[in-house]
Amino acid sequence: MNLHEFQAKDILARYGLMSPGGAVAITPEEAEAVARRLGSPMIAVKAQVHAGGRGKAGGVRLVTSPHAAREAAAEMLGRKLVTAQTGPEGRIVRRVFVETGLASARDLNLAVLVDRTLGELVVLGSPEGGEDLEERALKGELKLERLPLGTGATPRHDEALAFAARLGLTGAEGAALAGIVDGLRRAFVELDASLIEINPLALTEDGRLVAFDAKMVIDDNALFRQPELAALRDDEEADPIEVQAQHHQLNYVRLDGDIGLVVNGAGLGLATLDLLREAQGRPANFMDIRTTAKSQHIAYGFGLLFDNPAVKAILVNIHGGGMQPCDTVVEGLGMAARRSGRTIPIVARLAGNNADFARSRFVNFGLPIVECPDMWTAATRAVAIARHGR
Repeated sequence: MNLHEFQAKDILARYGLMSPGGAVAITPEEAEAVARRLGSPMIAVKAQVHAGGRGKAGGVRLVTSPHAAREAAAEMLGRKLVTAQTGPEGRIVRRVFVETGLASARDLNLAVLVDRTLGELVVLGSPEGGEDLEERALKGELKLERLPLGTGATPRHDEALAFAARLGLTGAEGAALAGIVDGLRRAFVELDASLIEINPLALTEDGRLVAFDAKMVIDDNALFRQPELAALRDDEEADPIEVQAQHHQLNYVRLDGDIGLVVNGAGLGLATLDLLREAQGRPANFMDIRTTAKSQHIAYGFGLLFDNPAVKAILVNIHGGGMQPCDTVVEGLGMAARRSGRTIPIVARLAGNNADFARSRFVNFGLPIVECPDMWTAATRAVAIARHGR
């Protein structure tokens, strides 16, 4: 679950992260009132959408008066903002963050995330920040420093000071960065985050480290124990179909291909996506069935595929477990197929709990199934069917 910039800054302030200070406005008049209250000679008016690259797209404006803040907000609110991360469809700006403008002597970048290869938390830092960070990283022009945090359970003060020195901060500035790192570590663990990024983290002319922008992503699977954060979800920013899928115990993302994909387990799902791409296939979606999903929830997910006219084949890759045997998934498939009335070729690979019983359920539902013994065979058959109908 993505948080807006203003939400992330408010939350991270509790962990010691300083930001310029501001408030949200949903009308130009509110933006002017906020700017007047701030009383700063420079004001930043920032579109609040779940996407980076706002500055280059005109979604961040620096102004010098409350009236100019009102005009900037009027130009943004209700308009579509198209950035490199939104795609051509863009995002509608429904609110702006009006914030005190500060001068930066130097910009840095700081991020906390999970290193999935090593299975530990890591802080990544760069002595340079800015919107073109990803582009420079891809070109090999960006120097990144790493600070491993293990499980994130304990502070790493000495290592954080050394990390700060590698970013060019020593003395009081280095100690301040080490404090920020520790605060972000605690926030990441306590709030079940999957990403916290501060870009830029500005070193101001008076020696303070201030977050000019903040991005925070919360693990959807942990929202049940983070009710305060769950209440911050902005469903207007999300794909409504993906939101409904969440309510049906499904992790679903629409893609632009022609092979519907149904898998139980995010890791298995990503591996299946990779296999489809390796076989020159085009996935129409990512769908991970949660262990809490019942057959009715699964039927809803299959219904999304039957309702998608682009889907020419469906690949079902299921490893049945104790909480979700194979036949539960097939039950959902059968229900969706009967409701839809549409016939789509289905390629299936079943393993684990109740796999044999699930095969008998295919027969009972009268579903046209191409069963495959392994994942690669299933992927290549699904691609062949989508291309040639066989």
